[in-house]
Amino acid sequence: MSKNIVSKKSVLVPIALLALAACGSSSSSDATSAAPDISTAASTEAPAESTTEAPASSTTNPAAANMHGKRYCEILLLNLQEDGIHAEVFNTYPLNDCPDDQWKAIDTAAVAKDEGVVFASANGPRYWAMDSVVKSDMAEVYKKSFGGMEMNRYASVFVGTNPADLLIPYSPHAVNRKSAFTFNAGTTVYMLRDAEGKTYVMQSWSQQIDPTLTEADLLTLADRLQLPDGWSYDYKTLTEEFVVETRADDAQVLGDDLHNSYSYVAVAP
Repeated sequence: MSKNIVSKKSVLVPIALLALAACGSSSSSDATSAAPDISTAASTEAPAESTTEAPASSTTNPAAANMHGKRYCEILLLNLQEDGIHAEVFNTYPLNDCPDDQWKAIDTAAVAKDEGVVFASANGPRYWAMDSVVKSDMAEVYKKSFGGMEMNRYASVFVGTNPADLLIPYSPHAVNRKSAFTFNAGTTVYMLRDAEGKTYVMQSWSQQIDPTLTEADLLTLADRLQLPDGWSYDYKTLTEEFVVETRADDAQVLGDDLHNSYSYVAVAP
């Protein structure tokens, strides 16, 4: 049974934050002031087998069949192309559970230099909200190691002309991930609804802003979110399976002000 919660008044993102072309990432590097923290757009990936020679047909990784609540982290590699800034998204799942000490030791400035990109941004730790994932195109999945932590490349994001745009909460971005996220019957889904009635389903919760945030806290998350005018937060325990289908089209992904991430769905669960 769902629980409807009244939205709060919007809050303005600090002008200095929006004007900033780059700011510190969430890694521990002393040089990370050169890297934008783009974690609000971070949960853009779809777990799959760790291989560069996978079939193009839909494939489910056995480890991705029981994902709910599993911890993961990401590294985003940002680079300039002719039409603007693009990011490649690398994810630890299911290769490892992003050990905390190892994660905090990653130097994003060194990663950017080693990879020959403009910026590297650390995004995590996060926890999956869905139960399983199917990815339709495995051809572009490959493995890299960052600070000794193995990750698979699962998605790409067109950032635009200003990396600071991805700092703005409640603003969707197109993500090419070619995947379907499945929430099983009995799973609780957490949702945002915008002022136009569009629904966004949570795909992961984050401990970047609040290191103590757990799934139990999501039931009262509306008390903490600074929702824009006309927006609301809701949750529901499913009575049947629900799928977020983004294999044919780009996903529309946004983050809230605690860096939890959500996918747009045409029909609410």
